[in-house]
Amino acid sequence: MDTREGNDNLTKQKPLFAQLLPLATALFAVGTDGFIIAGLLPQIAADLQVGLAAAGQLVTGFALAFAVSAPVLGALTSGLDRRKALLLALAVFTLGNIATALGPDYLTVLLARVLTAAGAGLIGAAAFSAAAAIAPPERRGRALAVVMGGLTLAIAFGLPAGTLIGGADWRLTLWAVAGLGVLAALGVARLLPPIALPAERLRARLAPLREPWVFGLLAVTTLTLAGTHVLYTYISPALAGATGGSATALTVVLLAWGVGNMVGNTVAGRLADRYPPRHVVTGGLAAAAVLLALSPLAVHDLVVAVVWAVGWGVCVSLPVVPQQSRFVERAPSASALLLGLNNSAIYLGVALGGAAGGLLQEQLTPARLGLLAAAVTGVGLLVNLGAARKP
Repeated sequence: MDTREGNDNLTKQKPLFAQLLPLATALFAVGTDGFIIAGLLPQIAADLQVGLAAAGQLVTGFALAFAVSAPVLGALTSGLDRRKALLLALAVFTLGNIATALGPDYLTVLLARVLTAAGAGLIGAAAFSAAAAIAPPERRGRALAVVMGGLTLAIAFGLPAGTLIGGADWRLTLWAVAGLGVLAALGVARLLPPIALPAERLRARLAPLREPWVFGLLAVTTLTLAGTHVLYTYISPALAGATGGSATALTVVLLAWGVGNMVGNTVAGRLADRYPPRHVVTGGLAAAAVLLALSPLAVHDLVVAVVWAVGWGVCVSLPVVPQQSRFVERAPSASALLLGLNNSAIYLGVALGGAAGGLLQEQLTPARLGLLAAAVTGVGLLVNLGAARKP
């Protein structure tokens, strides 16, 4: 019996959705943890007796550690059973959050964030490769969308909830995320069967890194996220004309964007199962570029901004799942490594987009950052069109 047949027999024991649910829970925890610190910086800075700039390095340290560790740990654990890899990753992630919550000083908290990022990076690669392995090929896109749904739910609801909890004590949020890690680990242990990837030597798994198409697809992922976060990072000042500086109005717009993300993620999974993934990526990037170019028209009226945010959320989320499908279809045995690299490309795009928006917002004004975001997304579309034609 080959590896694929063995996995198929094991997955018949429980419904596919039941096996995907703990994977989505793990991504929900990672998504909440990865972005929540930014919303708690004033409380953290005051508690640890450091400046806001130093507290902000907790976000940078997490992102850099995630980007570096995800492909490395993905490669080192690529031959490990996916359930074991996930349980290991969740253990590291949970311990990192506990250490952050207990950290008595800035250095301890910073090191704890690095440890947490290492676990988070491995969770992403292991969860997506597990979902791709247990799903039939005709349902792979939808399976990846279910797992990705955990991350989009974190964006839409986890971050506001975490910020609300952290308003009383920022450490409570980290305890809550650690609890999510424990819950996900229990689900993995209970619902996910052992999942073995195709048995190849590590050298064979690393072989795709010599292929130009890998770096082309990674560039598409980076540019997609960079284009999004050029504007999203500074969405508050960009929409000041529409929200009037009201935190409640801004929350409504962000929730609209998050709902759009959830819709787009669900649609992307179905489209990736019916059409070539590269076509779905192309359509999503083209639509996102158009909506971003129109953003200066949406920043003066709250109703228009909400409608625009939903559409933008749908479009920017369309390329994510098809990108993952492309890696899995091209190199199944290297999926853990390639999906780890793709996760790194996501965080690199987030960092580059935020940096570009910060450097250029004075020249463009925040309300016109959407034009820069549209240009970056357009470059991503051109790279995608020039990338490998399959899949």
